[in-house]
Amino acid sequence: MKFLDEAKVFLKSGDGGSGCMSFRREKYIEFGGPDGGDGGRGGDVIIECADGLNTLIDFRYQQHFKAGRGNHGMGKNRTGGRGNDIVLKVPVGTQILDDDKETVLLDMTHVGERVVLLKGGDGGLGNTRFKSSTNRAPRKTIPGFPGEERWVWLRLKLIADAGLVGLPNAGKSTFLSACSRAKPKIADYPFTTLHPNLGVVAVDQRSFVLADIPGLIEGASEGAGLGTRFLGHVERCRVLLHLVDGTQEDVAGAYRQVRHEMKAYGGGLADKPEVLALNKIDALDDDEIKERSKALARAAKCKMADIMLVSGVAGTGVPEVLRALVAEIGDARAADAEDGEAEDEGAAQGTWTP
Repeated sequence: MKFLDEAKVFLKSGDGGSGCMSFRREKYIEFGGPDGGDGGRGGDVIIECADGLNTLIDFRYQQHFKAGRGNHGMGKNRTGGRGNDIVLKVPVGTQILDDDKETVLLDMTHVGERVVLLKGGDGGLGNTRFKSSTNRAPRKTIPGFPGEERWVWLRLKLIADAGLVGLPNAGKSTFLSACSRAKPKIADYPFTTLHPNLGVVAVDQRSFVLADIPGLIEGASEGAGLGTRFLGHVERCRVLLHLVDGTQEDVAGAYRQVRHEMKAYGGGLADKPEVLALNKIDALDDDEIKERSKALARAAKCKMADIMLVSGVAGTGVPEVLRALVAEIGDARAADAEDGEAEDEGAAQGTWTP
C-alpha cells in the first residue's frame, strides 16, 4: 500500500431543509389553519481517528466530501428528517489544517476521537410558526440555511516511540530492517527511501515503534527535499536515533548539518533525547573507528563512551542501541506521566471550592 502523508480535500456540511407551507384540509373543517412543518437540519462533517490506518491514501482519489441535505418540512406539522452525517476516518497523528496550510484546526492523536468540524445548516420554518392572532392563515416560510464549506489539508505526522534521523545513505533503512520485520527499500545510493517507514522492534521482552524517515539535506528545515514534511514525522517521537555514516570523511560535519536542520525546524526536535551512533563500522578498521568516534564526540560535546558503534548489515551493536532506546523511551514515558498527573492535580486544585 502506498504511503501518503498529505492530501487536500473539500468538505461541505449539509444544507437545512426548507419549511413547508400547508393548510389543514379536512371535511367539515372549513378553516383548518396552517400545518406546514419545519425543515430538517443538514448533516455534519465529522473527523474520526480510526485504528488500523497509517496512510492518507484514501483521500488521493476522492477529494470532495459532502454531507446529506436535510429533508423539507411536510404537511400535518411533520418536520423533515435530518441529513446524513459524513465521517472521514483518518490515522492517528493526523492534523487538519486550513487552506493556508498553516492554521491547525484539529490535531487527532487518540484512537476513537471524534470531532464535528463543520456543522450542518439549520432547517427552515414552516408557515405554522407564523400563525398569530391577527394572521390566521400565514403564507410565509423560511428556506433552510446553507451548510458550511471549506478546503482543508490533511497532514499525517507519524506517532512513533523512536525516530531515525541522519543524512541520506546513512544506513537508516538497513538498521530498521535489521531490528524489525519492516522491509524498506535498500540500495547503495542516496534517497533510496522516499517515504517514511514504521517497524515494531522487540528487545528484552519489550517493544516499541521505530520510524525511518528519508534522509535530510541542507535546507531541509526550509522545505528543501520535502524536509519539513519529513521532519514532521519525527516531531512526535519520544527519542531520536541519530545515525552517522562512519565511511565518510567528515563525520563531525554530517552530525552538525543534521543538528542544524533540526534546530532550524523547531518544534522541540533539538531538545529531544538523542542516541548517537556511528554506523557502518564493519567497513572500518580499529584505528578509523577510534579516530571518527573521537571526532564525532568532539562535535556532539560528549564522551567517546557515549558514541555507540553499530553496523546494520553485520548486526554489530544493534541490541545495545535498542536497549539504549528502550531506556530513553521509558524515561520519556515516566516524565509524560508525571506531567499528566501534575496537570490533573492543578485542575483539581483550580476547581476546589471550600
